[in-house]
Amino acid sequence: MDTRPSLTAEVVCFMRAVDQLNPPAERVIDDPYARYFLSAPLRSLLKSPAVAWRTLPELTTYIRARHRYMDDQLRAALAREPIAQLVILGAGYDARGHRLADVLGDRPVFEVDYPTTAARKQATLHRVKDQPLNPAVRYVTIDFQTQSISDVLLASGFDPSKPTFFTWEGVSMYLSRAAVHGTLTALRGLAAQGSVLTMDYFRYLDHHSLTASAHRLSAGLLAFISEPVTFPMDPEDVPAFMAKDGWTVTDSADSAELERRYIHDGHTVYPANFVVTAHA
Repeated sequence: MDTRPSLTAEVVCFMRAVDQLNPPAERVIDDPYARYFLSAPLRSLLKSPAVAWRTLPELTTYIRARHRYMDDQLRAALAREPIAQLVILGAGYDARGHRLADVLGDRPVFEVDYPTTAARKQATLHRVKDQPLNPAVRYVTIDFQTQSISDVLLASGFDPSKPTFFTWEGVSMYLSRAAVHGTLTALRGLAAQGSVLTMDYFRYLDHHSLTASAHRLSAGLLAFISEPVTFPMDPEDVPAFMAKDGWTVTDSADSAELERRYIHDGHTVYPANFVVTAHA
């Protein structure tokens, strides 16, 4: 298991922090906690909004939209289903359990991630003084490749008899196909009736253009920081893929759909990722 905190988690956190440069009414995702997790070089970029917005703009817009999509799916599920707990797989440095404390109430929030990333997150949040922290958040550490999600969640007080909202973002593309199936099967085994899962996938663009080639290259470059993309998936294959593990896809959004729903500032969404929601 890698012993370093996730580098991609910090970059994604920077992308959420960029949205904080907008006036509140224009933000796609409101994450006042994001800036606390940034190293000095990334914090310095935020001091120049024009430069910050030009740093990976399509990915930044995708991250903004991805988080908003999952937040909206959670809000909708809380209004529609008797959701009793939230499980965040690969939580990274997102503070969803704190950001949405007003709608979560006292429901337990289980944040599941690698020990090194989880430890840095907890240490950082202990230094936060100007934002409220949700006492219902619990930190659960795991190596997704070798440990059982069922075992670690049950040992942390998770109740499999109650409907759960699961989020799984920014993780599946770094695993093997077998590991993704294994995770989906494990979650289905934990999911009481009324449970919901929302997650994202990576796709290799198969059309011929310089832009598509650049997107394929950008995925390969992640190997240089020991976080290579290993599991791409085509959107049309996802319903059957997830059905094998007991999940019924009820909503999906590719880059065009995410732009339609959430992006009204002229930015475009990185086209090689998409998000789905499924019910148990």
